[in-house]
Amino acid sequence: MIAFIGTGLLGSNFTKALLKKGEKVQVWNRSSEKATALEADGAIAFNDIKDAVRGTKRIHLTLSDDASVDAVLASAEEAIQPGSFILDHTTTTMKGAIDRTKNWAAKGIHYVHVPVFMGPANALESTGFMLISGNAEQLEQVMPMITPMTGKVIYYGKEPGRAAAIKLMGNSFLITMTTGIADMLAIAKSMDIPNADITKLFDNWNAGATAPTRLARMLSGNYDQPSWELQMSRKDARLMLDIAEQAGKHLAILPACAAEMDRWLEKGMAQKDWTIIGSDHI
Repeated sequence: MIAFIGTGLLGSNFTKALLKKGEKVQVWNRSSEKATALEADGAIAFNDIKDAVRGTKRIHLTLSDDASVDAVLASAEEAIQPGSFILDHTTTTMKGAIDRTKNWAAKGIHYVHVPVFMGPANALESTGFMLISGNAEQLEQVMPMITPMTGKVIYYGKEPGRAAAIKLMGNSFLITMTTGIADMLAIAKSMDIPNADITKLFDNWNAGATAPTRLARMLSGNYDQPSWELQMSRKDARLMLDIAEQAGKHLAILPACAAEMDRWLEKGMAQKDWTIIGSDHI
């Protein structure tokens, strides 16, 4: 028997996928109707979280943050059996994951943080990525539980908070990338470019495929053989900012990028590769 706590978009689809694989799943959610809705798929819903986890040796969580995880587990604690596994897919802080790993271990319970790069469709189809770190012996027991739930499990070593840190790092990229796309659309609309032409560009030009190469360049610390000089990238940023301003379009991220470029230009880095703007963090 498996308990699944938190049955929003991600949790509900994880539950449905487990049920399709023949698992028996008990569910609980703060908004009880979301848990009850899963009874149609074969789940057993409970109004009391203690009833949902009682008798299970494997508890999955998909909640919102450290505070919600701590509060929910505190409510369920008296019904959690020693030796049970708490598999937490919530995006949390590194410190929170480390503290929970230590605190629950002292109670004879295995807390393992398993954040994901998965949307609801991935959860239902058992695709996407799960991240994990921590004690190797413990993970050997966890892997058979989580491997059928995902396309790939990526192991980040023995430090229990490392997976949490990697998840936040990855989400920072997704947030800035999406905000950058929003700025791109604002610039496109400033020049009356239709959506079909924007789509056509990305159907042919895979900008995302350049990310690993760009990351490697930045991590190398070599900016003396530029593929795009800082002064030229700043010139292009000026053109974009001017176009958007003339059209009355708001840009969220490009002004900050331009300001960072200016900071490096003031250091005399005009002819360096523009990726030098990240060198403070290498």
